[in-house]
Amino acid sequence: MKTRLTMLLTALLCLTTAGAEVKVPQLFQDGMVLQRGVDIAVWGWADAGENISVVLADAKGKAVSTATATANSEGRWQLALPKKKIKAGGPYTLSFTSQASNLKSINDVWVGDVWLLSGQSNIDVTVERVYPQYTKEIDSNENPMVRLFRVQNETSTSGEKQDIGPTRTNWKPLNKQNAWLFSAVGYFLGLRMQQTTGVPQGIIVNSWGGTPIEAWLPADSMVLHYPTQAAKTRLYDNPDFIRAQQRANQLADQRWNQLLDERDSIASFTSAAYDDSQWRKVNQWEWSWRGIGSTWLRQHVNVDKAHAGQPARLLLGTLFDADITYVNGQQVGRTYYQYPPRRYDIPEGLLREGDNVIAVRFINKYGSAHFIPEKPYLLAFGDDRQSLNPLPADVIRLGETWKQHSGVDMPSCPSGDVSLQNLPSTLYNAVLSPLAPMSLAGVVWYQGESNTGNARDYAPMLRMLMSSWRERFQQPQLPFVVVQLANYMACVPQPQNTGWSQVREAQRTVAESDPWAESVVNIDLGETQDIHPLRKREVAERVGLCFDRLVFGKPVQLFPKVTSARTAEGRVVLTLDQPLRDGSLKYFELAGSDGRFSNVEATAQGNTITLTAPMNSPATVRYAWKDNPLGPDAYSQGGLPLGPFELKLGQE
Repeated sequence: MKTRLTMLLTALLCLTTAGAEVKVPQLFQDGMVLQRGVDIAVWGWADAGENISVVLADAKGKAVSTATATANSEGRWQLALPKKKIKAGGPYTLSFTSQASNLKSINDVWVGDVWLLSGQSNIDVTVERVYPQYTKEIDSNENPMVRLFRVQNETSTSGEKQDIGPTRTNWKPLNKQNAWLFSAVGYFLGLRMQQTTGVPQGIIVNSWGGTPIEAWLPADSMVLHYPTQAAKTRLYDNPDFIRAQQRANQLADQRWNQLLDERDSIASFTSAAYDDSQWRKVNQWEWSWRGIGSTWLRQHVNVDKAHAGQPARLLLGTLFDADITYVNGQQVGRTYYQYPPRRYDIPEGLLREGDNVIAVRFINKYGSAHFIPEKPYLLAFGDDRQSLNPLPADVIRLGETWKQHSGVDMPSCPSGDVSLQNLPSTLYNAVLSPLAPMSLAGVVWYQGESNTGNARDYAPMLRMLMSSWRERFQQPQLPFVVVQLANYMACVPQPQNTGWSQVREAQRTVAESDPWAESVVNIDLGETQDIHPLRKREVAERVGLCFDRLVFGKPVQLFPKVTSARTAEGRVVLTLDQPLRDGSLKYFELAGSDGRFSNVEATAQGNTITLTAPMNSPATVRYAWKDNPLGPDAYSQGGLPLGPFELKLGQE
């Protein structure tokens, strides 16, 4: 009887404990990449006191590394798989066991290099966006040894989360389909590093367009150094308020659009048969409509017999702000804000021989509706119609003249600011801290546009970010590559001092003072009219060069740097760490003790730059200190640009 009772109690105990669940973070999924050359951190959650065993086994099922851990009083456990017998490559299997349950093994695991890419929208810019620049390359690239992982956007005002989510995301092998909406910089970096190292690459992208650096900093650091800013986040730590405000904004937006559509002549103005002879003619470069509501533009395009009925792609540059575009009465595209290029596919059979009508409905809630210069405006035909580099061979260019007619004037749409992603620490809490202590090879930080309005604090915040992330990931020497802001906006000939230059200087000086950091000079890869320049492959190549030196110790020549600046007989002589291409140089300025800068002549010869001083006692020199120093000409002999800088003379 006693034996039967003991057996019954044991069975009941097993039933109870079998329900306990051992969990691991979202990062640990089939297809993942683990960092080589280090003890591999693995962690998760279980019942307090639960013992967990983790085994990394090779393709033959042989264990190459094992470790155990016990869940603490809060249910968290963490262990490190010893690196001794773990070789780069794979596939491996990660198996988890405990007294209570057996977790499903994680399969198709690879060991190589893991890179974390973070920041704002220039990391977000997708392969789809840059595809016309690199059509043949993207079409031909498929590499299963590069795995892509996109952290889904989420915020937290109430502290650091344990895991990312709730939306689930997966590791995906690199191919055109999987990479289409993935970061272009991440895509090209993964390919480049895999081809360079020959080992698997894991690319984790964790970015959010428009976010300031404050959102990526831990709360304790913000409270200590920027208490007023940190307090703002606490104002929004009320889920009921956030839900109510977001719902109110959604309803207001829906009602605004409903009233606009009810009053606008959509059916008439889109029709190819509509008589627009009384509409006024405007030139797209000399026209803008400042108002809230809608305005219409129409252009008649003659299509010959050879092109009639063919599928085509309509390129409308980049428009401000939102648009809905029609061809012969049929909607072919819609974009909700200013930045995405307008590339609208026209289906077979829609274009007809003779007169065709393109109608664009601009919708603005603020600002001035306008076209963006330096972008293509055309109809492209043929198999290469998606390419922009080079442009398609078979095109019909649009004219600069349009017919314009005002649509509907509207009042401002009421809204309340609930952009939680822009508040201090909300992204660190929700999407950065939960990734740790994942072992990383390095971090790419590409951000700063949203801090140009308060550039003074950028350097201390960037130092804070790098130190706090290293602490969080338990890697005191975690390499950082900081991508400087690209050139953007109008090129101004006279000396200029704006937040863009000041943020670049902060990025330069912080990286140069950190032995485990480098900065990427991006001053020649930007676009005057687009804050999201398309040359992301070149950015990734430069990032990769920095990691070649930082991570792998390769003796590569990076961007030229000034090592000393001195005055000599009415001239200023700068000495660099490497020779430049000889010749005269633009964008150098000098200032005396009064701080007033003047453009000066400069000449490069070998590893020196000589400037002619227009004042007796020059005190400060700076280079490319503009929003957009268009066409900089100071390059190393290897083809890398000298970056913007400001230096006191006599100081290195």
